[in-house]
Amino acid sequence: MVLGQNDENGACCPGLVTAPLDEDQAADLAKLFKALGDPVRLRLLSLIASRAGGEVCVCDLTPAFDLSQPTISHHLKLLRQAGLIDCERRGTWVYYWVLPATLDRLAAFLKTSQTAEATA
Repeated sequence: MVLGQNDENGACCPGLVTAPLDEDQAADLAKLFKALGDPVRLRLLSLIASRAGGEVCVCDLTPAFDLSQPTISHHLKLLRQAGLIDCERRGTWVYYWVLPATLDRLAAFLKTSQTAEATA
């Protein structure tokens, strides 16, 4: 089962403590964690996710970093390839937003179950 696909019971991916990952799930999650493993990309995701209105122009992201615009664009591209954000070009600017379903899948994976906590 690929991350984000529901199993026969309608559940997404197993939580961290509920079932071991298969190879496909592990590979999909590794892409997400790799994308989030860089401080610049983590900050970019945070800036985009916390923006009122749910989207932000690249022109508003670049000044928050002491990096060139092409470097910021490269980091944004990696976040897009990982499925964490998406974007749309409007004239000369590109607007970005977070893909909540991907964040929900990450949260579901990382969340420990109540049963596991009660037995620990």
